[in-house]
Amino acid sequence: MLETTIAAIRPPDEPAMAAARELQGRLTKPAGSLGALEELSVRLAGLAGHCPPPLPEPAAVAIFAGDHGVHAQGVTPWPQEVTAQMIGNFLAGGAVVNAFARQAGASVTVVDVGVATALPVAAPGGHAGDRPARDEPRLVAANVRAGTRDLAVTAALTRDEARAAVETGIRVAGELIDAGAGILLTGDMGIGNTTPAAALIAAFAGIDPAETTGRGTGVDDPTYARKVAVVRAALRRHAPDPADPLGVLAAVGGLEHAALAGLVLGAAARRTPVLLDGVIAVSAALAAAAFAPHAVAAMVAGHRSAEPGATVALRRLGLEPLIDLGLRLGEGTGALLALPVVTGAVRVLHEVATFDSAGVAEK
Repeated sequence: MLETTIAAIRPPDEPAMAAARELQGRLTKPAGSLGALEELSVRLAGLAGHCPPPLPEPAAVAIFAGDHGVHAQGVTPWPQEVTAQMIGNFLAGGAVVNAFARQAGASVTVVDVGVATALPVAAPGGHAGDRPARDEPRLVAANVRAGTRDLAVTAALTRDEARAAVETGIRVAGELIDAGAGILLTGDMGIGNTTPAAALIAAFAGIDPAETTGRGTGVDDPTYARKVAVVRAALRRHAPDPADPLGVLAAVGGLEHAALAGLVLGAAARRTPVLLDGVIAVSAALAAAAFAPHAVAAMVAGHRSAEPGATVALRRLGLEPLIDLGLRLGEGTGALLALPVVTGAVRVLHEVATFDSAGVAEK
């Protein structure tokens, strides 16, 4: 599945992009007056292969959840059980992501790809596309293993486990798109998951972990220093090769990071945009880009996370975030806030009159 998905990812369509730029120049507004929205509409036309591109709706948030063996190194003060407890909160509709999803009219799918503790509700399994109602969050049981191993001691995953998680993300992307989604939004949940995210970004960007490691859930100075040291030692121990993205994910990644990389790849293969959330998502996006460089064409950076690694990763991907509000929650919250911006950029191409059609004089 992974290889066939990568093979299906194509570069953006240049004639469609040229048509979008030409149309932007004929709309009843000064050329360039919509700033970054104009280039975003051009990118989305290139992804779709025609102009105007389809409206990015309905939206589907996919929250991948997993736990991390590195939690044992004291990189966060939060107990690991919170991952499973927050899944219960997502399914009950009580988290910030649920509030923002209701506002945006987006569906929420929660995927247990590697939670270590018992879930507070029975996991029904099934498929992401089997949702009975768009406003009812759904849980998909796809647990590859009960949390990763401790990356400070050994590889977090085997290559087979990392592949299984990536292919879970590909499968979820396909199911959501088949169910009608016009845009996918990344979400994540996993206590301690900013530690593997920092390791992934440092590995793919080739820079010191001090530049990619943030305070996550707001850790104190001693915990932060320990976290940086853990990431640095793990990279020294495993020496992951950025040209081998599956190997990088196996060495220092998380199950949710690998699944999110698969979600991006699956969407790119189907020429469907993916609105990236915070540092977990962009660390996974680096892996997706290493698998298939043209997958970047499907990525839209929703926001700039307060985590320093997010800015490093976005720069590496060549993406500019749509909003910058100092967010660091995860869950998909920043992507949901950015969703109307993406929709607006495309709606302009569909609905704004040209100077000729409106009888408006040009300068």
